[in-house]
Amino acid sequence: MITASDLLPMSRAELIAILRDGHAIDAAALDGYTYNGVSLGLPRLVERLTWKKFGKTFHRDPDTGVLRGWNVRMQQTPLSEPWRPKLRAGDTPVTFGHYHVVAAGGDEPYEAGLTIDYSCGGRAHSPMARLRDPIVAVNPGSAELLLGWTYVDLGRRRLGTPSFFSLQRGDRLRYVPN
Repeated sequence: MITASDLLPMSRAELIAILRDGHAIDAAALDGYTYNGVSLGLPRLVERLTWKKFGKTFHRDPDTGVLRGWNVRMQQTPLSEPWRPKLRAGDTPVTFGHYHVVAAGGDEPYEAGLTIDYSCGGRAHSPMARLRDPIVAVNPGSAELLLGWTYVDLGRRRLGTPSFFSLQRGDRLRYVPN
């Protein structure tokens, strides 16, 4: 069984192999959870300018039935410490990058999993609207540890990025933004 710490030192080629050979995810198993995200494969300078730790959420919208989510900015403490969200106005987590979770279609690079699609997260003019994150379960039959990769959807073409990430199931979801 692969763990989140096993993924940290892996090369790009090793991460690609795990993503390519990844396992299906039951979307219902994601609903109602926050996942602790860790950026993988980015140069340290980029991590310092952006983040190493982040949160991703999954929430089934009761009105539409759509599985949606958003990113949560986290305090950049060592990975050995708990994930704590950055807060706005004292107690509201800082969120960004709203998305829908969709089935990977036949033209997706990694068909076994799901795709985080930022184009339908309700913010069409966001700079993130062209981003897609295929995600797969790292271990068969478990939604506890996921691996993802980011690419830019340019219509008929995809522009790959060096950005991989792990998602480890965290707490139950406590905050749902409008």
